This record gives sequence, structure tokens and C-alpha cells, in this order.
Amino acid sequence: MNKLANSTSPYLLQHANNPVNWYPWGPEALQKAKDENKLILVSIGYSACHWCHVMEHESFEDEAVATVMNEYFVCIKVDREERPDVDQIYMSAIQLMSGRGGWPLNCICLPDQRPIYGGTYFRKNDWTSLLFNLADFYKTKPEEAEHYAVRLTEGIKQYESVQFVTEQATYTKADLEAIIATWRRYIDPVEGGFGGAPKFPMPNNTLFLMRYAHMMKDEALAENVKLTLRKMAFGGIYDHIGGGFARYAVDGVWHVPHFEKMLYDNGQLLSLYAEAHTWNSDPLYETIADEIVAFVSHELTSAENGFYSALDADSEGKEGKFYIFTKAEISEILGDDADLFNIYYHVTDAGNWEEEESNVFFRREEDTELAEKLGLPVDEMLRRIKASRQKVFEARSQRIRPGLDNKILASWNGLMLKGLCEAYRAFNKPEYLELALKNAAFITTNLVSGVKLSRVYNKQDQGEAFLDDYANVIDAFIALYEVTFNEDWLIRAQKLTDHTLAHYYNREGGIFFYTADNDEMLIARKSEIMDGVIPASNSVMARNLKKLGLFFDIEGYLEVSAQLLRNIVPHLAKYGSAYSNWSVLLLDEVFGTYEVAITGNDAEAKRIEIEQNYIPNKIILGGKDGSLPLLAEKFGDDTRIFVCRDKTCGLPAYNTQDALKQINN
Repeated sequence: MNKLANSTSPYLLQHANNPVNWYPWGPEALQKAKDENKLILVSIGYSACHWCHVMEHESFEDEAVATVMNEYFVCIKVDREERPDVDQIYMSAIQLMSGRGGWPLNCICLPDQRPIYGGTYFRKNDWTSLLFNLADFYKTKPEEAEHYAVRLTEGIKQYESVQFVTEQATYTKADLEAIIATWRRYIDPVEGGFGGAPKFPMPNNTLFLMRYAHMMKDEALAENVKLTLRKMAFGGIYDHIGGGFARYAVDGVWHVPHFEKMLYDNGQLLSLYAEAHTWNSDPLYETIADEIVAFVSHELTSAENGFYSALDADSEGKEGKFYIFTKAEISEILGDDADLFNIYYHVTDAGNWEEEESNVFFRREEDTELAEKLGLPVDEMLRRIKASRQKVFEARSQRIRPGLDNKILASWNGLMLKGLCEAYRAFNKPEYLELALKNAAFITTNLVSGVKLSRVYNKQDQGEAFLDDYANVIDAFIALYEVTFNEDWLIRAQKLTDHTLAHYYNREGGIFFYTADNDEMLIARKSEIMDGVIPASNSVMARNLKKLGLFFDIEGYLEVSAQLLRNIVPHLAKYGSAYSNWSVLLLDEVFGTYEVAITGNDAEAKRIEIEQNYIPNKIILGGKDGSLPLLAEKFGDDTRIFVCRDKTCGLPAYNTQDALKQINN
């Protein structure tokens, strides 16, 4: 056993028996490198990462390779999900050196942590050769190594940084049109989504396009959003047997997934399909949302109601083995119903992907279209498919399961909690709110201490969380208030927000740092600005501050939100898909935000009625009592709806139709 044996991270524990003398990131390893004047080898990954497993098996489990690593380097293993601050720095270095990134991420650094070389996956012979060359380079040309480190570290500090913009901005529809003009080039008109292979579900990108299509009345874009939602739900990237989405499809048609299933994808996709249902009512969206919740409830929920991080892509050392079936296996499970199931999910004798005779389930036809083709009533076809799916699910449950990453992260729990709130908002199913409240109680009990968050539950060193933890938990608490009207959730959100402003916000730069001012100092203090698969913590905070500024009537919050957006707007039109969450905020600025206050004994019933109408640029507040400024002098026995905007409220409406007229006029 190496120094990872006492870790709590499943990823680090996977490497605890490697012959490599791994250390976790920390003072012991960093001081050892300085004392022995050795290069540091930082290797970063996560437990569900397929190519991380491949490199471990090929190189890190090999005695000869380990001997080289141990001789010339201090070797540090990092779980990118526990230490995204470390990952952020060395990922920036890799992207500066090669123009691309990914995991496993392997970076060679001077003894003071400054990088000089790096890459992602290396084959064993290439890896060994590289290590010898770098060790010799540092020994024979230390001045040149220092020169590389200086330049690269300066680049890391500048990477993903923005200028402070002082000029007050006026935003128009033209600013939004400029973003979409560039973005349209990357939209796939046939398969939906963006670009070709591989295909990533980008929930926030699709959310922005959906809201843009609705508010700008862009019918062509609306149709493409519907296409994307349908293709993802029909594709093999979706688990038609157990629910939930895989990380991405390796092809351009959503067919063959990279089988790892991440909490952060499923939390955001739950939000997306829920909102899509309010925008464009479709039974498919409700089914997908329901099955995501079922998957997370059964597979990723702890006894304490925290949400685990991921399911591995591999089982029994083979990618996807848990999920794929031969036609013969389906026949054995289903008997006479196998033929219908095989047609529905495109199961063939030869197999429908690269693994011989194996099949990844996917759909192509609409139910009505297929039922007509088969000469079956739709209801009968769906009843038989549902029964068959249950039988396949039960058979699959007997297999050896993929590995579970049982880390519970504040940030990702925030994403899932918000997804549950959005699903309750759209479908009004009490079980969604019940699970949301249980998870929120878990977060407040186990991850919140006063006004501070911890990132990882049950970690020995419960250090300060990162900005994305605060941003996503605040966002979730705001969403929870809007479906319960319990002001405790807004007050909690406000306290966490004030903490981030005190310890993360750089007033001179008009941007939030990713790490706190009292956190471990790395070689650079970075900011997370560009939206990726998960929206950037700065964009989430900008939207949080806008909402909280309206809820509490705090001008300071609104000013910080406006400053953040001003700094980013010059970048939006160049690369819109990397700033989708910022663009959602810009939509709200251009179209304004409606503040819908519902008060009185039947406030909850009216909230439900209002929520059946698609009004993406709104906040909603109220109840039978409350202390928010906008609710002052608005309470009484009569249930009334107040629609306010730009510090002006219309006359109270006594029914939903009259309130909607104030919004739609």
C-alpha cells in the first residue's frame, strides 16, 4: 500500500495498491519534492474515467514503469472532483501547451509546483520514454526548465481572465442575435445538439437556446431544440432500462455512450426536461424526468439523502458490460415478447455497435408511427414494452454492477437539488419535493457550518469549499424557496452569498476567484468564467445575485451581478456556446425580469397555476406571510397576484388569467 491507503476518495483508493509510491496532494509530498529537489508528477483523474483505468492498468500497475516514476519523481494522485482547484491550474497548463485537455491529466512540475510539461493519456512505452527524457532535461538543463516554468505559469495566471469594464451597458436584442449568428454554424440540423462526434449533452446550452427561441420567437431554433431533446432521449446515451443519461455519445448520432453516469449531468438534464415540458408539453419529457429521478433515487442516493457522484463506465474490467445485451440474452429473458422488444430498441443478431453480437438499446421511431407499422394499438405496444423493460431490468440487476463513486459533493448535490425543484415546479409530483427537502436537510446538516460550506461529505479534512459549491447550493436554495415559499431557504442562500462576497469576490477585477482568500495558496488564484458541461461558478453567482437582489431589494447584489455581466459581454458573440449561462442572464437583462408575488390563503394553488405557463424570465414569491420587501402590505385573506417589474407593480389580480395578461401584454 502507498500513501493513498488512508484516503476517502474512491479514485485515490483505486490506486492505493499500485507499485507507484503515490502521495495525495498535500504538504508531505510537496515538501518532499523541495527537500529532494525532485520533479513532481501530478496525475489527475476521477473514479468513473475509463481512460484513467486504462492508463493505470498499462502503466501504474507495471513494476518497471513504477520504478522509473519512483526514482525520478514525487508522484501525486489527485481526484479532480475533490480538488478542482488543482485540476483547474494544470488543465490550463495542458490546454496552453497542446490546445486540448481531458483526463487522465498528467503534468510534470518543478519542485515548487510550476508545470513544465504535460498531456493526457500516454501509452506505456511513450510514458516511460517521456519520464526518462524529462528527468534528464531537468538534471542537465535546469535553467531551460525554469524558463519554461516562468512562461507557462504566467500563461496560467492569464488564462480565462477578463478585463474590468467600467462603462455602463445598454443591452438590446441585437446583442442576443449576434451570439446566435455565430452559434448557428455549430448546430446539427439532423441529429440535434452541436457538432459531430462525440456528442455531449450540454444542458445549459440547450436551455439558453430554448429560452432564446421562446423569447425571440425563433421557430427554426425552437424546432432544433425539440429535435435535440428527442434525439438524446431516444439515443443509446439514455439508459432505456434503468433511467438516467451517460456522460456522452462517442458517435455523432447519440447511439453508443461512454457509459459512465454522472450526477451533474443528470441533475441538469432533469432541470432541462422539466422546463422543456412547461415550454412545449410533451409526454416524453415527463417520462424522462420521472426516470432520471427514479435512477438517482435508486442508484445515487445515500441513506442520509445525500447524492453520490457517479457510476463507473466499466464493470468486470470492461466498458459498458453491465448495460449491453446480445439478442440471444434478450430472447432468453423475454421469450415470445423478445421480437417486439428487439424491434423497438433495434436489437440485432450481429449487434448494433462495435462489440460483437452486443447491443446498445436505442429508439428511432415515434410510438404512434411504430405501432401503426406493426399493426398494434399504441396502448398495447407500450404495455408490452413496459413489462419487457421491467424483466430486462430485473435480469440486469443480477449482473456485477459498475463501480460507485460514493463521494458526496456540495456542488453536484446543488445541481440535483435544483433539478428536483424544477421537476416539482413542472409536474407537481409531491415525491419530487419530498426528495428535494430531504436532500436540502442533508446539505444544511452535514455540509453547512454557520455561513461556510464544505465541499465533500465525510472527508477527514473538511476544508473550505470552492466557489462552484457555494454557487450551486445557493441556486438550489433559491429554487427551493420558489416552490415552497419558505423564506428560511432564501435566508440561507443570502448568508452563503454574503460569505462568497467577503472571501471570493475580487472587487478590483469585478470577478469571483474560485478559491477563498483564506484557502491553500497554489501557484495561481484562478477564476472560473467559461461555461462548460457545468455552468461556470461566476455565471451562476451572477444569476444568483440578480435574483437575490430582487428578492431582498439589495442594490449591492444587483451591482455586482451587473459588473460581472459587463465584463463578459464583449466575449459572448465570439464563442456563445462557452458562455451559455451568461447569455441566459443577458436574456433577462434584455427582456426584464417579472417579479410575481402571490399572497393569501390559496397562494400555493395559484403558484401551481402560474407555473403551468412558460415564463422563464421571472422570480416567484409569496405565501400566507413573509418578510420580503416586495411582499410588504400585500397580505390578506383574499388571494392576490401582483406582477411587478423595474420597481413598479400592476394592480392586484384575483385570478391567474388576469395576472398573465399583465405579463403577456
